[in-house]
Amino acid sequence: MNIHSKTAVSHDHGVSLAEASRVWARVALLSFGGPAGQIAVMHRIIVDEKKWVPESRFLHALNYCMLLPGPEAQQLATYIGWLMHRTLGGIVAGGLFILPGVVSIMALSVIYALWGNVAIVAALFFGLKAAVLAIVVEAVVRIGKRGLKSPVMRTLAAASFVAIFFFAVPFPIIILAAALLGYFGAARGHAAFAAVGHGAAHEDGESLLGNEMPAHARPSAKRALHVSLSWLALWLVPVAGILLIAGSENVFSQIAVFFSKMAVVTFGGAYAVLAYVAQQAVETYHWLKPAEMLDGLGMAETTPGPLIMVLQFVGFMAAFRSPGDLPPLLAGALGGLLATWVTFAPCFLWIFLGAPYIETVRQNKAFSGALAAITAAVVGVILNLAIWFAIHTIFRKTVAVEGYGLSFDAPVLSSADFWSLALSVAAASAIFRFSIGVLKTLAGSCVAGMGLFLLDAI
Repeated sequence: MNIHSKTAVSHDHGVSLAEASRVWARVALLSFGGPAGQIAVMHRIIVDEKKWVPESRFLHALNYCMLLPGPEAQQLATYIGWLMHRTLGGIVAGGLFILPGVVSIMALSVIYALWGNVAIVAALFFGLKAAVLAIVVEAVVRIGKRGLKSPVMRTLAAASFVAIFFFAVPFPIIILAAALLGYFGAARGHAAFAAVGHGAAHEDGESLLGNEMPAHARPSAKRALHVSLSWLALWLVPVAGILLIAGSENVFSQIAVFFSKMAVVTFGGAYAVLAYVAQQAVETYHWLKPAEMLDGLGMAETTPGPLIMVLQFVGFMAAFRSPGDLPPLLAGALGGLLATWVTFAPCFLWIFLGAPYIETVRQNKAFSGALAAITAAVVGVILNLAIWFAIHTIFRKTVAVEGYGLSFDAPVLSSADFWSLALSVAAASAIFRFSIGVLKTLAGSCVAGMGLFLLDAI
């Protein structure tokens, strides 16, 4: 099949950039719960409610984003924003996606640096986690129903879950194995791989964008060179300037270089790299204490935006404690923003450079089969995240299980937190049984958490 046979068209989907911006802001404000919850929120709003893109196109873009280093949900927003409104649309969608997290983490970092782990804030997080858990579970159900359309795909999802949860198989290996299986399965004509990831005709017809390729999505060497030079300069010129002015031992130089490296190697999302970041931040650079790293992770888990936003907290605390000639809070703010910049600038590069080429292979059976298999594997990975989050939300203690190839954290049943369990069940009932919106469920859980704190129940 000629992968370039689909004619490029100029889309008139009728959605203005201003209207899209309002929708992306709404997606961002509801993007709690790590990648699972964020993808679920985006899918519900962009595919089901607004019908901007068909199911097949959403999954195709998601599959590509799962292959990239960095936060896949933010990159998915950038991809769809670019698809609808060119580069500016991608910048708006991707930028708005992280803005609530930037503001939230910055405010909480200031509070933390000045007063420590404030009890009332911890109580708010306590209630919020229960709702986030329900959102993550909903994501598994929603994406699983859409992406697992054959026994082969359900088996692949189950195998991926077992591999990553029980045996700690690295995420890139799982994705590579799934991609190879899907590629050769589709190339040999197995219907199970060809069927997944391709929306039904009526489904595509209902969406605004459909399956045609917009004119701006056509790849070219000239465009690729322009995108590469522009975004590499935006990313690396500030890093080089800081190194030249401040020297390699300065804390801002260390932040710029370290988190630039992380932006390139964070395959598998935040969970896959946080252990290494924590080790380096605590043991090598001495920016944080172990408990403080966990506090930062708690902030990122319970505020909107990608979980990798915890890196902003790390950058803030690093510069706050080594401010040089700057006021500590100013240094901390600059350190946090610098960590955020070098973390997310490459994300726009990966999308704007690679998305046009990914668009051209949507009608190629072998490549689509590879991406379809990745969809199934991703469902298993998201289930892993859901269970990981549930264990750490409901149980106060876990025990490491090692041996015979096994490597996972098992909950200590006697450490179950009654109120966490009760709030989680209530939030799940609100979403699944009574169809109460995500925002109302989040707000109700926050109020419940603070109410329990005032009653001295937690």
